[in-house]
Amino acid sequence: MSRSPIDRRGRPKGGFAWKVLLVAAVAGYYWTRRGAPPASPRVVQRPVREALAKYDWPRAAPAGAKTELAANLTTANYYVVLDGSGSMTEEGCSGGDSKMNAAKRALAEFAKAVPPGAQLGLLAFDGRGLAERVPLAAGNRELFVQEVQNVMAAGGTPLLSAVSMGIDKLEEQARRQLGYGEYNLVVVTDGEASRGEDPRPAVDTILARSPVAIHTIGFCVGQDHSLNQPGRTLYKTAQSPEELRAGLGQVLAESETFDVKAFAPGGR
Repeated sequence: MSRSPIDRRGRPKGGFAWKVLLVAAVAGYYWTRRGAPPASPRVVQRPVREALAKYDWPRAAPAGAKTELAANLTTANYYVVLDGSGSMTEEGCSGGDSKMNAAKRALAEFAKAVPPGAQLGLLAFDGRGLAERVPLAAGNRELFVQEVQNVMAAGGTPLLSAVSMGIDKLEEQARRQLGYGEYNLVVVTDGEASRGEDPRPAVDTILARSPVAIHTIGFCVGQDHSLNQPGRTLYKTAQSPEELRAGLGQVLAESETFDVKAFAPGGR
């Protein structure tokens, strides 16, 4: 049974109290200097309530670390994890081209369709290893596409390490936004994890303590994937480049500000 963050007298208790006071103080400053954030109950109210009350997320920054407040507290965040393992050089279901090239084209369209005010980031594992390639930011679409193109498929599939790093990056951003906004981890992969890299422990942790939505598009693989957890994660199987593009479009379709026409070829 989970413990309530409120004591019998209706007051916040423990570590929850300082977060309530921090949000109130910063929100007052933010409204005074910039005016109230735009009305959007789904984006503003729900994530704050869940992040601070239900999940106690984001956690406080490490001792001595400085957190710069984001200019836009309510923005949505899309952090892409791209599988650049050796199997992505194969054709599979990609219609005469490599799965890697098909994924690069689909992600280029995805980047163009992400709402301008939303933040986009990229983490990839390939022949150069596992690393963040593009930090979360708005106005970085050309850089995102360029870094996607630079991925050179080779090596294994360290999904546990990649998912863990992705959630850490989203949590860092959540600290800057005080838990406001939306947080999406978007995984594009063509197969199961390497030995010792089963991502399920990381998924369990994410779902237990954060409001992050985990979206996975399994490219040229079926429903039997460790990241396919019905009722817990959002999983789409893509058996063609068109289905891959549609799966990425579905990630954005849940946004109130997204125009589905923008993701159609020639939509922008």
